[in-house]
Amino acid sequence: MKATLGDTVIAEAPDEDIISIEGNSYFPPGSVNRDLFTESTTPYTCPWKGECQYFDVAADGQTVEDGAFAYPTPYPTAITRVGKDFSGYVAFWKGISVS
Repeated sequence: MKATLGDTVIAEAPDEDIISIEGNSYFPPGSVNRDLFTESTTPYTCPWKGECQYFDVAADGQTVEDGAFAYPTPYPTAITRVGKDFSGYVAFWKGISVS
């Protein structure tokens, strides 16, 4: 599975390494090109997953504000609910293509 912005691959990992949560595909931290990310100041705390970190994603002359997000330290109950530790895994939205 991969995430792209324009022609640039932002993240790529085997399907078995992806964690699906609420319809979003979360990529392992090591599969993401962090050079394309800038931490966003957008605040959000999910009631069951915990504090979220958003990232602006820039590639191919485009910047997608808050196009990526992760839960650096999800609640222990969230890890139990998901069945896997998804700490630092990254999901995409807002114009980032995941296929």
